[in-house]
Amino acid sequence: MSLDLSEARAAAEAVAREWGVTLGEPFALGRYSFVAPAGDELVLKAPWADDDESLHEAEALALWDGDGAVRLLRYDRRRRVLLEERALPGSDISDLGDDEAIEIALVLGAKLWRPAGAPFRRVRDQLERWLAADVSPLTPLARELLATLEPRDEVLVHGDFHHQNVLRDAGGFVAIDPKPYLAEREYDVYPWLHNPLPYRMTKERTERRIERFVAGGLDDYRIRAWAIIRGAYLTDDPDEQAILRRLVD
Repeated sequence: MSLDLSEARAAAEAVAREWGVTLGEPFALGRYSFVAPAGDELVLKAPWADDDESLHEAEALALWDGDGAVRLLRYDRRRRVLLEERALPGSDISDLGDDEAIEIALVLGAKLWRPAGAPFRRVRDQLERWLAADVSPLTPLARELLATLEPRDEVLVHGDFHHQNVLRDAGGFVAIDPKPYLAEREYDVYPWLHNPLPYRMTKERTERRIERFVAGGLDDYRIRAWAIIRGAYLTDDPDEQAILRRLVD
């Protein structure tokens, strides 16, 4: 999907001028926001105007304060422009094998998944809207699972946690681009089951990835249920839908 980021770019450039920041060429992978380097050690970011899911990105980064995610340095609330520390060298972990990538996810998750409250919104309050907006063959099963799951609001979740949103930084790793909500740890596993792009899901590899997260302390059934619920409104791939449906057979 190609989005019109002209408003986001205009906001970023205006704020950069006010803050005395010089922007470089925007990063090519910024599909849903305008993201550009600001010198060698900073990044300026402005989201797509209709990106409601990242509404509280700045608050999440401020809460994490560099522990598990990039550090927020400055925020223009009215225009939703963020100035962040730049992860260096900044390469993502899409080149790693499953075991190593998931181990990193579990280590970062232990830092990101922490109790929080306002202003963060509860996932459970958004689900009916999301499921109704993107009806799929998985929707009936997703509704059945949701009716019995009793969603929890235990922790702040990243919301878009996957290989390409985890970057190498000074010998460690940090997360970027959160879509933060209040939910439970298992909510954040689904993106790890069908990434990194252009990865294609298989039943066998999906089961192995789930086993690895379960070995790290997450609940098997809740991982599977959330994968189906999220897949109902996030994937239109028939092969992925078929694999997800079989997770609770």
